[in-house]
Amino acid sequence: MTRFIFITGGVVSSLGKGLASAALGALLQARGYRVRLRKLDPYLNVDPGTMSPTQHGEVYVTDDGAETDLDLGHYERFTGVAARRTDNVTTGRIYTGVIEKERRGDYLGATVQVIPHVTDAIKEFALGNIEGEDFVLCEIGGTVGDIESLPFLEAIRQLGNELGRERAMFVHLTLVPYLKSAGELKTKPTQHSVKELQSVGIQPDMILCRCEQDIPASERRKIALFCNVPVDNVISAPDVSTIYEVPNCYHARGMDRQMAGHFGIENTAGELDLSRWSHITDRVRNPEGEVTIAVVGKYTNLLDSYKSLSEALAHGGIANNVRVSMNWIDSEIFESEDAVHQLSDVEGILVPGGFGERGAEGKIAAVQFAREHNVPYFGICFGMQMAVIELARSLARIKGAGSTEFGNCAEPIVGLMTEWSRGSDVERRGNGDNLGGTMRLGAYDCALADDSLVREIYGEANISERHRHRYEVNINYRDKLEAAGVKFSGLSPDGVLPEIIELPHHPWFVGVQFHPELKSKPFDPHPLFSSFIRAAIDRSRLV
Repeated sequence: MTRFIFITGGVVSSLGKGLASAALGALLQARGYRVRLRKLDPYLNVDPGTMSPTQHGEVYVTDDGAETDLDLGHYERFTGVAARRTDNVTTGRIYTGVIEKERRGDYLGATVQVIPHVTDAIKEFALGNIEGEDFVLCEIGGTVGDIESLPFLEAIRQLGNELGRERAMFVHLTLVPYLKSAGELKTKPTQHSVKELQSVGIQPDMILCRCEQDIPASERRKIALFCNVPVDNVISAPDVSTIYEVPNCYHARGMDRQMAGHFGIENTAGELDLSRWSHITDRVRNPEGEVTIAVVGKYTNLLDSYKSLSEALAHGGIANNVRVSMNWIDSEIFESEDAVHQLSDVEGILVPGGFGERGAEGKIAAVQFAREHNVPYFGICFGMQMAVIELARSLARIKGAGSTEFGNCAEPIVGLMTEWSRGSDVERRGNGDNLGGTMRLGAYDCALADDSLVREIYGEANISERHRHRYEVNINYRDKLEAAGVKFSGLSPDGVLPEIIELPHHPWFVGVQFHPELKSKPFDPHPLFSSFIRAAIDRSRLV
């Protein structure tokens, strides 16, 4: 029997519903249960693929090629359960499906309405594609009171009634602010938020209170009294030193115990084991050293644009028992001034993915600095493409080397992908295609060269990694680049698409077309990030 936990949020956005859901999933796993986590987003975009990273944060990509909300990255990092296309839905997707059904005549002439047609579609998504999981956690995006969230709240209200208390639970995350001038924690915002939730017919079974400090028992009793919730189900969620401390934090405050009690399964739970989270937290709190990595990107004004990347770098630090300090640098500054000095004191340089010409020459300048000064370099997606352009210009002496993403160029080292294989199928794209969902998306295989650094790092000859890009390094330039010292160490199985390049005579210089950060986890750091940080440590000892 699959049980459902619906997580809503109130008072303000960015309280951490995604982290709370992920940590709860980790707790249920520690009790021996199978879990799946889902995100229901109320915005009208079909998916976040065409949204600016500076507005929405990173786009997280699943193995099956879905462009999803970044919270699915939290889910994977905390539970290790691979997210799927069926784990993220938006208002745009829901309404698109409903309208398509109406056009086909599937509603048999009925007047199509939010209730029941839209809410039925939401419920169908929440209940669908379940494969024997014990718990499905559904996070509702946005904040209670937002007009766009109403159909989702109505849908889960109906599900609560249909499933019954033994199979459904509502958890509400709110803010309990601390007013320094008054020296008090204020519970009124939580009371109003719960009242707003009750107004749409949902009575929360548990209230998770975000705050700067632990909430005293007296304030928890006050919240319980005014919000009609047992006091033991008012859980304090104070700030912690690392997000990976959250599962232990929630457990210490009885969250999983109260949840098990709600479902009447307290005596059937497996042996609780949180040792993995204690070990990770200890590594984060007590590192043996520190390295500084410069991340030269173009969306550095909103660090959520690189959420998986920053976590993967931290995971590389955990693997090597060091703290990774990240120096976020806007690549455009390298185009307008002599800013190379900002790279002189770092142990590694990473150029992440991105789109468009803005800041590209600055990224190329960062690549050149890393190559000339033997600084470990890691180029991801766009960062690999900029590395190849720099190497073509500097080593292979290919004047005019550039990317057709920026317009016509004399030497298209990087060009638009128009055709590629996915299993037994051939996918094709053109310049005039829609932007949404038309990139090379999801997991693809890659064959590694036997005598390469990446073959040694991965410890296997064939790998699978997640992609999200429209442009690709032009294989026709391979001979010229290899003659100049560039090694094409990873290729698609058919040998047509370059996946990895490296410089054999450099301490550590690797560019990858895929996004390895999407598969890294604190308890299973991605091998490329572990190796990159290890190379940075080696450099810190030499300098």
